Amino acid sequence: MSSASPQTVAQVPARRRARRVTGRTLAWRKFRQHKLALVALAFLIVSYAVCIFAGFFAPYSYSESSPRVYMRPQPIQFFDHEGRLQRPFVYAMQQTINQDFQVVYTRDESTRYPIRFFVKRPRAQFGPGAQRLRTKLFGVEGEDAYVNLLGTDYRGRDMLSRIIHGGRITLSVGVFGVALSTLLGVIIGTISGYYGGRTDMLIQRLIEMISSIPTLPLWLALAAILPLDWPSTWRFFGIVSVLALIGWTGLARQIRGMVLSIRERDYIRASVAGGANARFIMGKHVVPNVMSHLIVVSTIALPGMILAESAISFLGLGIRPPLTSWGLLINEAQNLNAILLSPWIMVPGLMIILNVAAINFFGDGLRDAADPYN
Repeated sequence: MSSASPQTVAQVPARRRARRVTGRTLAWRKFRQHKLALVALAFLIVSYAVCIFAGFFAPYSYSESSPRVYMRPQPIQFFDHEGRLQRPFVYAMQQTINQDFQVVYTRDESTRYPIRFFVKRPRAQFGPGAQRLRTKLFGVEGEDAYVNLLGTDYRGRDMLSRIIHGGRITLSVGVFGVALSTLLGVIIGTISGYYGGRTDMLIQRLIEMISSIPTLPLWLALAAILPLDWPSTWRFFGIVSVLALIGWTGLARQIRGMVLSIRERDYIRASVAGGANARFIMGKHVVPNVMSHLIVVSTIALPGMILAESAISFLGLGIRPPLTSWGLLINEAQNLNAILLSPWIMVPGLMIILNVAAINFFGDGLRDAADPYN
């Protein structure tokens, strides 16, 4: 029986190291198998990118009014009325009053507004504020030219611009609210599970008391406490704080249960025997062990925060003008007659549905990827 050459034996450990697969690699492979989660992730990346850079993607300011009240959307055209191929353009809309004294818009095929990309805003629109950029993605040139791809609202404001700017508020409220509630849940849950005893009993009774109160009335009560004369920025952070103060209880209980299991492990006992204090053990051993679960739970909690902000703003106790959010835009569409005549004003509701569904699908993919060995 011939023995292996020294070179072959030396290559064995290297090959084994090359074939070694980490848990992160397994998680990514598992996540890639979830096709719906990949599509949801791509949609969320595009949605958040558009909302973050709202000043670039929105053709108008969210507060810019016009005489075109409840004008129907202008579809992008590539062929003129004679069937000839043209560069992208929109037709002008002619405003008339029908016999029921309702404003009616008809397409004026004699006037076309070519759509141009990377156009400069008028200097009158370029002022202080992060949302106002000198260059926008697309627009039309001319003093009287306009493009409203999703129509206008009751004050003639461009719905596409308001949806983009409103998405920045709604999505950022969800992210910051989840971040703050996660921080509270991790700190309080870790303390409750690690120390136990009377500390654990007091924290759990507090969680039970908060959880026993109906969520929506509690949100409304806390939101109503916010002063009406607060600036828009203060009210934004006030709404975030209200949502976070209610949303940490469920996560704190989950973290407590995991910490109760982790604190009995041998390496925790070894750290205690070695003289490590509680802060070091919780920060070095306990929190890193719950981090993967934390990411999944935070992602799944994000839709709840978005829906909560939308509900509060819809009821008139959340974000107020001059800021706008998807919930506030739905609040402006409460008139049933306006919805029947101008159904495009309900597009913000569709955006809430799409983003919440995408986050849920993405959370399902993360949950499966968190246990790649299953």
